[in-house]
Amino acid sequence: VHLQASGGGLVQFGGSLRLSCAACGFIFSSNAMGWYRQAPGKQRELVARIASGGSTNYADSVKGRFTISRDNAKNTVYLQLNSLKPEDTAVYYCDAVKTIVIGTIPLFGSWGQGTQLTVSS
Repeated sequence: VHLQASGGGLVQFGGSLRLSCAACGFIFSSNAMGWYRQAPGKQRELVARIASGGSTNYADSVKGRFTISRDNAKNTVYLQLNSLKPEDTAVYYCDAVKTIVIGTIPLFGSWGQGTQLTVSS
């Protein structure tokens, strides 16, 4: 399994960016996918999820600003980030996810380097 997130960078407050995550090694189209982020000193958190059928869920902190999408032909999941705030600064990762009784959890947990997003005020 390999998940490569890319597209991060330095963005000004209020700006936009699109992250991509290319996946291989598993049946991408059959799995829900999630975008996570981890800010310095904080736990990794799930910010967006997209089911294999395309339905989406978002953390309250990003709802209305972030949009997750997927292209099964390219085995790629995207995260469009708009109206960025300094508190969005974090390393962003993707993973396949599954939902169990206690919530949504990462399927593989092999996070790699992620992609760094820094939002300046």
